[in-house]
Amino acid sequence: MAGILVNNILPQPPILRSVSSSRRSSIRALVMVKASSEPSESISVSTKTSDDTGAVVFTAPPGFKPPEPKRFAVKSGKLFDVFGAAIGLFFRFGTGVFVSGYSASFVSKEEIPADQYALRLGGITVKETAKVGPRPEKPIEIYEFEGCPFCRKVREMVAVLDLDILYYPCPRGSPNFRPKVKQMGGKQQFPYMVDPNTGVSMYESDGIIKYLSEKYGDGTVPLSLSLGALTAITAGFAMIGRMGKGNLYTPAKLPPKPLEFWAYEGSPFCKLVREVLVELELPHIQRSCARGSPKRQVLLEKAGHFQVPYLEDPNTGVAMFESAEIVEYLKQTYAA
Repeated sequence: MAGILVNNILPQPPILRSVSSSRRSSIRALVMVKASSEPSESISVSTKTSDDTGAVVFTAPPGFKPPEPKRFAVKSGKLFDVFGAAIGLFFRFGTGVFVSGYSASFVSKEEIPADQYALRLGGITVKETAKVGPRPEKPIEIYEFEGCPFCRKVREMVAVLDLDILYYPCPRGSPNFRPKVKQMGGKQQFPYMVDPNTGVSMYESDGIIKYLSEKYGDGTVPLSLSLGALTAITAGFAMIGRMGKGNLYTPAKLPPKPLEFWAYEGSPFCKLVREVLVELELPHIQRSCARGSPKRQVLLEKAGHFQVPYLEDPNTGVAMFESAEIVEYLKQTYAA
C-alpha cells in the first residue's frame, strides 16, 4: 500500500517539480511505497529500491515484450466495455474526434509515401489536414478526473486544439493532487487549469475553454461546446455507458515521472485507459492526436506504426499499444 505524508518540511517528489516556484514552497511531499507481491501472469513488472536514495525504482522484468498492435481489434471479453465507452460520441456529436479546421480528401495511394501518415482502408487512401494555432512552450497543467462532465468538456477542447496537456488526476479520495488544488486555488473544484506559459490559473470549464481557444486557437469555440447547460447535460449523458469509472481513487504507487499517453478524447479505446490512469492517480502528459493532428506522423515515425492509445512509461522504459494490455500493465505496475 502506498502511504502519503504531506507537510511543509519533507522534500518534494520529482513529479511535482513542474509547478511554479511560488507554489512549490507551499507543498512538499514524501512518497513511501511497498511493492506489490502478486505480479500478473501475462504482464508483470518488478520494482527495486535504490540503495543510495531509498526511492522506489520501477523496472520492467527481463524478457518483457509489449503486445503487437492489432488494428481495430477488440480483446475477447472487452466488447461491452468498448461499446460503453463509445456511447459518448453519440451524445457529444463526435466532439473531440477532429482537430479544428479538419478536412479530408481522397487521393491515389502513390501520392502519399508509405512512411507518411494517411488513413488507408483497403485500396482507399484519405489525406487528412487541420489547422492548429500557436503551440505552448510548456505543457499546460490540468487537474481533473475522468468521470466529471465539466472536465470532459475541457478535454474535448484540448483535442480540437491539438494541445499536449500535463494531467494531474484528482479522483475522489485521492491523497495527492485533489488536496493540492485547494491549496493552490482555494477550493476543491474541477477542472482547474494552470498555464505555466502565461502564469494564468483558473477554475470553470467554460472559462478554460474560452481561454484555450483564444490563446492557442483562432478564438472559435465549437457549437457543441457553446450551448451552456445543454453542453454539460450531454457531457453527463456521455458517461452513461461507463457510469462510475474514472471517479474513485484506487490506492497506488506514485511514479517519479509522468507517463506519456498518446490519445484523444473521442476514442473509446483511449477512454478505457484514461479511466485507469485517473483511478490510480497517475500523472501523465497526453499527446493529443485526434483526426487531422500532425502528431499522427510523429507517432508513426517514433513507433513505426500509428495507433492509439500508445503508452510510454519513462519509469520502466516500456512503450506499448493495445488498450486492454495497457490497462493490465498499469494496474500491475502501480496499484498498491
